[in-house]
Amino acid sequence: MRVRRRSLACVGVAALAPLLVSAASAQAASGSLAVTTLGRHGSKVSTTVTVVAVPSGRMYSVKSGKRISLPAGRYIAMTDIYESAADGTGTDTLGAKVVKVSGSTSVTLDARKGKAVKVSLDTPADVTGPARISAQVCSADSDMPSAFSVSGWNDAGSLYAIPNSSKLLQFGYLAQWSGNDNYAVAKNTTGIPAAPGGSFKRSGLATMRFSVRGGTQMARQISTELQAQPKTDDCTTDLLAAVHDDSAPYTATAHVTPGTWQPRTDIFASNGDDVGGGFPKTRTLKAGQSATQSFGRAVWGPVHYLPTVWQKSVYFIPDALIGDPDIDTTGADPTKETMVLSKGGTTVKKQTLTNWGSSDDTFSARIRSAGWYRLTVDAHRYRPGITFPAGMLSSRVTLDWRFKADPAKATVATVFLTRFLPTGLNSHNQAAPNSTTTVDVSALRGSQNPDTKFTKVTAKSVRVWSSADNGKTWKAVTVKHSGSTWQASVHNPASGAVALRSEVTDSAGGRSVQTVYRAYAIG
Repeated sequence: MRVRRRSLACVGVAALAPLLVSAASAQAASGSLAVTTLGRHGSKVSTTVTVVAVPSGRMYSVKSGKRISLPAGRYIAMTDIYESAADGTGTDTLGAKVVKVSGSTSVTLDARKGKAVKVSLDTPADVTGPARISAQVCSADSDMPSAFSVSGWNDAGSLYAIPNSSKLLQFGYLAQWSGNDNYAVAKNTTGIPAAPGGSFKRSGLATMRFSVRGGTQMARQISTELQAQPKTDDCTTDLLAAVHDDSAPYTATAHVTPGTWQPRTDIFASNGDDVGGGFPKTRTLKAGQSATQSFGRAVWGPVHYLPTVWQKSVYFIPDALIGDPDIDTTGADPTKETMVLSKGGTTVKKQTLTNWGSSDDTFSARIRSAGWYRLTVDAHRYRPGITFPAGMLSSRVTLDWRFKADPAKATVATVFLTRFLPTGLNSHNQAAPNSTTTVDVSALRGSQNPDTKFTKVTAKSVRVWSSADNGKTWKAVTVKHSGSTWQASVHNPASGAVALRSEVTDSAGGRSVQTVYRAYAIG
């Protein structure tokens, strides 16, 4: 399991940087505040103190013992008092005080007053270690308490919180136990309780299962996590439980308190770089309920973006072209792509771009007359500095769109993306040699932005081809229409990989051709 480093930083500071003011940059004011922090043995401990103005929410950061100039008023001073030990362990004590600043004001946060955060669960015999507890103290005087917070985490018995009954504070924690399965419980309270913690029963938990397939990702090391995501932001928001960290494929199970959780995944290259991952839809679970979250299923392909006509130009955002079908655009890998816009066989513009290191690169081509246009996109995964796994699937995607465009009319092009979902593959995204695979095929399009007209069109026909020689030759496959999807029956070769190609014709006369090379493997 990947262990997160202990952090003394305010969780929400990065998102609210304009509101954070250091002691050196605080404006001259009618008052000042100095916060002394004492360790569990009574000696002074140097910490970083977060000071939040009530009710404005303006935040200041100051070293303990250093005086900061502030306008007169009410503030929350909070910190994590961390003390290291000779054996490499240490303790965290979270504390906060509501203080009225008028003139020269001083307060002390004393870790000796901290109470151990005690969380119990009737864990099974395979759980042998102590709980790992993450906790936050937050300002409750905000619509986003978790953005005005300090945090710390440690093993049970080494994490403390100083009680404070003020309704201007919230206290949240997540405790996790690991055995054959993982167990994570989260709780939020108003104020910091006199006896922080709680008792839980496994019978009152929900279950989240992870199914992580291999072969589709840019690297093999896959970490899966769950983050608390209450519907109303509180002090448990974004607290994280690490579920499993291993080479794909694998399955893992986490039992969690009822509520809303954000599944997530991170992909790590052999050099340790985080090279991918993402955030699928949140899951709201009741006690006794279970759900399964898949990552890495074939076929990876385009996730969202379509061409648009705007300001007398054809625009296309070459992003999310090779992405996990179970995640939104956050689960797509960086690519390098060549795009060509043409009309009547004449090239309007050709350009090669990459979204590696930038998400702002956009293809745009000025058009001068109405008519039928063709936009082709040829994309392959691109991530300098790492070596892709041998045999990586969905290594290349091409798109070929034909649509009407008028420079005087802003609209989303009447074209489609295709989603291929093969059934019956194993955990390595492989089909059996010489077998037949049913591939669910969906023709998808969605609104691109609120300022561009989105015209509803329907898919009139869907055709599918397969290739066993990386696109040198193609064979048409049988396609059946069922409801809003189509099913293609693909006859698999004896070895290698299968490429898939679709053609969607629509009610507006447009055509959308999409190809995914190495869509799934044979093995």
